[in-house]
Amino acid sequence: METLQPVQERKANRVINILSLAIPLAVATLLGIRQKVNLGEWTTYLPHINGAINSITSVLLLTGFYFIRQKNVEAHKRTMLMAFALGTVFLVSYVLYHLTNESTPFGGQGLIRPVYYFLLVSHIVLSVVVVWFVLRAVYFALSGQIIKHKQAVKYAFPIWLYVSTTGVIVYLMIRPYYIH
Repeated sequence: METLQPVQERKANRVINILSLAIPLAVATLLGIRQKVNLGEWTTYLPHINGAINSITSVLLLTGFYFIRQKNVEAHKRTMLMAFALGTVFLVSYVLYHLTNESTPFGGQGLIRPVYYFLLVSHIVLSVVVVWFVLRAVYFALSGQIIKHKQAVKYAFPIWLYVSTTGVIVYLMIRPYYIH
């Protein structure tokens, strides 16, 4: 059984690496599609749902951090798995919105404009980067490799918290320009 461990580890790393590349490439490809799919007006409400998802994710990340500081591993695990599940729901909802609706241009003027674009660009770049760290952190935690989990979380947690928090800020800044 011990000889299988390195093979399983390599397979897991391969899957994590493939997903870490495939997810951002798939999102970028779908965002680049000019012909939008009409699934109905309900999809125009998805950015508002995404804002709520990012808000809840930020709270869950901070709650999970609190639980692990309190040495409540079980509550930490449940909380972080909920954050991971919400991240997955967000990704599907985000892609669905951009597959069905044109991107909303930011209408702010003056100093707020470069602030918005700085937050937006840093949010997008780090949302690509964080996928690899989060997948590794989750894998290491679920496979009982706690030392490796802690090493991955050293990067995953602050980046993920930044991405989810700036997602909310960017949403609030562009919200007045949505049709609905």
